[in-house]
Amino acid sequence: MESAIPLHLETPRTRHKRVPDDYQPPYPSFVARYKPAVNRVVMAYFGLQYRGTAPAAATDALSEIAARFAAEGGPSHWDRARYVDQAGYENVVSVAYWDDIANFDKWFGPAREAWTGTQPEGIGTFIEVLRPIVARHETLFSSLGRPEGVAVIAQGMSGEVQEHAYWGGMRDRIPLSQTDPMSPGGNPELIRDGARLRVQAHDNLCLIRSGQDWSDTETSERKLYLDDVEPVLREGMDFLRDEGFGIGCYANRYMRVLAAGGDASEKSYGQSWWKSLAALERWAESHPTHVKIFGAAMKYLSTLGPSAKLRLYHEVTVAAADEQFFEYLNCHAKTGMLAAVETVAA
Repeated sequence: MESAIPLHLETPRTRHKRVPDDYQPPYPSFVARYKPAVNRVVMAYFGLQYRGTAPAAATDALSEIAARFAAEGGPSHWDRARYVDQAGYENVVSVAYWDDIANFDKWFGPAREAWTGTQPEGIGTFIEVLRPIVARHETLFSSLGRPEGVAVIAQGMSGEVQEHAYWGGMRDRIPLSQTDPMSPGGNPELIRDGARLRVQAHDNLCLIRSGQDWSDTETSERKLYLDDVEPVLREGMDFLRDEGFGIGCYANRYMRVLAAGGDASEKSYGQSWWKSLAALERWAESHPTHVKIFGAAMKYLSTLGPSAKLRLYHEVTVAAADEQFFEYLNCHAKTGMLAAVETVAA
């Protein structure tokens, strides 16, 4: 049994874990392990939105950003997903990951100008970037063999880790939590740059990407997931999208991952921005929508036991103020962190 916190990031604790040192989790889980030399990663969300049928400008923009990803200095991994937001807009989001900050910095300037500099009518674009030190970040996987998201750029995966399957495990897996409460400070502010809108958030903003992969499931398990679990998950995701601000969720997207050819895959993920890790923890531990998700998931897993083929994962970051970048062009007012600014200012 390993600690989720890598040895080189362990430090004497001034804040204690939620479980005793001899705690034994009831089932195995794993975390991504970066090379010790990697002290910072980048997760960059390039979003595009439009109404109705995709205009030619949307197709062109998606092709261009894919070409930029493949160019020198581009990300080590990227994936693409889509969803329809609360205003009825189609959104396509390409998420890219780096573990080399110098490469990202050289690559990002021209890519940013191409994406949110000037765009044809009919589409909106946005960029949401975090570049956290690895001490502000954690991952969790239910199984080995298929990393997702930022874990794809890691050196590998851990053995079985201790800090999971209890409330508070998410915090305990973040190395900074050993000494820091990671409390938020301030409110999001809007900065206008011509037609572009930038959001300056605040210290210790929290991001979660939480994914599901049912591509390995067979007939009966697939039916159980799609009939009994996914609708409950969708209900919770819709609550966060539409009513989350009152509990500290600035914005939530429940997205279907796209295969290489653009068709929907059998993978999905929720991605949300939170005022704090504590707000995310409160929703997870006690809100009726998540209690219902948790109950459906536990019933599913207890029914299938070790034979379950569903793969689950997440990545959580608590970012310092200077590790964040949010920019929007021609997007509606409820897009991403714009929703936080609008609500705060109202």
